[in-house]
Amino acid sequence: MTRRRFAALVAALSLLLAGCSPKYNWRDYASPDAPYRVMFPAKPATFTRTIDLDGMQVAMTMTAAEVDGATFAVGAAEAPDAARAQAALEAMQLALVRNIGATITSQKATADTDRATRDVDASGTRNGETMHLVGHFESRGKRFYQVIAIGKKDALPAEQVEQFITSFKLP
Repeated sequence: MTRRRFAALVAALSLLLAGCSPKYNWRDYASPDAPYRVMFPAKPATFTRTIDLDGMQVAMTMTAAEVDGATFAVGAAEAPDAARAQAALEAMQLALVRNIGATITSQKATADTDRATRDVDASGTRNGETMHLVGHFESRGKRFYQVIAIGKKDALPAEQVEQFITSFKLP
């Protein structure tokens, strides 16, 4: 094989392999701050900040990863009691929906004495871009969580969003 053919073969193989590199590099994540596990589509980063949820100040730890402009994130915080943790779910959902001027296309909520969930699918715009939000909000006792995927509609493939949302587990 000539040197020129070999170089062309190596270049073609490199392009082929680059085209096969996975956009989503799924990895298991166990939070050191709250009792949950989730699969992130890329290496996540974590930060904590104080937020106001209808007058309740809480330190929320957010862990998030981004792939092609889509953000996959889990937020975790603790309320003074279970009732306020459940109330925080609606406040978080409302804030996120308002943030993108969204219209809720579907939602579902469940609640009992120690656990509540809310699931939402919404579409809106931010900075002139059409945005899509899929969220799962859950409380267990005094702890509450938001598990969201948000981004441009074409940056959120349904199968990737479902993999992320359904991978969220509490003990």
